[in-house]
Amino acid sequence: MSWSTLPLTAAIALLAAMPSLASAQPDNVQRVRDWAASCSACHGPAGRAPANSPVPGLAGRPQADLVAQMQAFKAGTRPATVMHQIAKGYTDEQIAAIAAWFAAVK
Repeated sequence: MSWSTLPLTAAIALLAAMPSLASAQPDNVQRVRDWAASCSACHGPAGRAPANSPVPGLAGRPQADLVAQMQAFKAGTRPATVMHQIAKGYTDEQIAAIAAWFAAVK
């Protein structure tokens, strides 16, 4: 499933399940999709890294795992080349929303 084929109603339901985004509207869903799309340069389209890539895929991974990894990058406790700088650019709420998006991609 690609970003463009994830049903809008499924995306809204996913984001609505998150307390901080309970009032998610289609424009908020688009915003989260845009944030997640920025990851595709390294992690592959829709979070599916190319075969044999040293960069891990994100699609379908548990939200809690993705949040934990991003928080570790953000705190500087996980070694990285660029992810520590990228993670610092997102709020905790944005990280949770992006992680939820990737968790929903199957």
